Amino acid sequence: MFQKVEKAYERIREVISPTPIMTSSTIDRTTSSECFFKCENFQKTGTFKFRGAFNALSQLSPEQKMKGVITHSSGNHAQALALAATLQGIEAVAVMPENAPPVKITATKGYGAEIVVCGSQPTDREKTVKTLIEKHGYTFIHPYNDLKVIAGAGTAAYELIKEIGKLDYVFCPVGGGGLLSGTAIATKGLCPSCRVIGVEPKNADDAYQSFKAGRIIPVSNPNTIADGLRTSLGNHTFRIISEKVDQIITVSEQEIADAMQFIWERMKMVVEPSGAVSLAGVLSSQTDLESKKAGIIISGGNIDLTEFFTRMRIQIKHSSQKPT
Repeated sequence: MFQKVEKAYERIREVISPTPIMTSSTIDRTTSSECFFKCENFQKTGTFKFRGAFNALSQLSPEQKMKGVITHSSGNHAQALALAATLQGIEAVAVMPENAPPVKITATKGYGAEIVVCGSQPTDREKTVKTLIEKHGYTFIHPYNDLKVIAGAGTAAYELIKEIGKLDYVFCPVGGGGLLSGTAIATKGLCPSCRVIGVEPKNADDAYQSFKAGRIIPVSNPNTIADGLRTSLGNHTFRIISEKVDQIITVSEQEIADAMQFIWERMKMVVEPSGAVSLAGVLSSQTDLESKKAGIIISGGNIDLTEFFTRMRIQIKHSSQKPT
């Protein structure tokens, strides 16, 4: 699989954004280590997802491209697929649950995809996709349980290690497992002794439970602010994670929020809850990083700030009103 990550990188490198690697002296002091943030919040569409989507679409046959593609997603993969399809002249349909963040629905439309809204249960998405494929002949691009998507996702860690060199740890968010799988493949391919740590919300800890049990335990009623991590592992991601990931740890909702606040206040970056989970894992002190070098994958920055700016405009309006 490592060769597939290398080939994916060569395939997409001229299209993706070479996202920055940032550091924080405060984090280094807190953890007594050297930490390197791979900032995929600066990737096209705001997350790592564009890497995998473009890699998958670029390998479709001419007939598949002509018929179009479809996916189901709460937002980030939908946006990535929409842009990747538009850039390659492919029709894209995104089946999105009714409770998907409005900002992500709007962005997906803006990138050129047709939106089909379905119910909020995972089975609702699958049923809707199946019906549309039977009617139109679309090719389904899975958000994470697709080997081409996984290989593309792994190019983020590939870039990180190629630039920084040998690392002792890499911390990565895990939901459906596409990013963690790709990260583990790239990391172990370049730096076999590096420990790969998956980080997951306690309120959606199916990957943690599956990793311990040695079998897939589907997510049940996940209630986490990290909306991108509410999905269950797939057969491909579970196999890769079982083989190549060293540990999965969990973090609380408060720890996720604290990590988001830290990144905003100290590093001046907007990061969504799912993207901040990896830093939350580092700050949870479940891993001794003293004198070590650690990579931290910041997976995305698509957070809805509508309420924040609405409140700010109301305050501005009130403060500008002259007293009578």
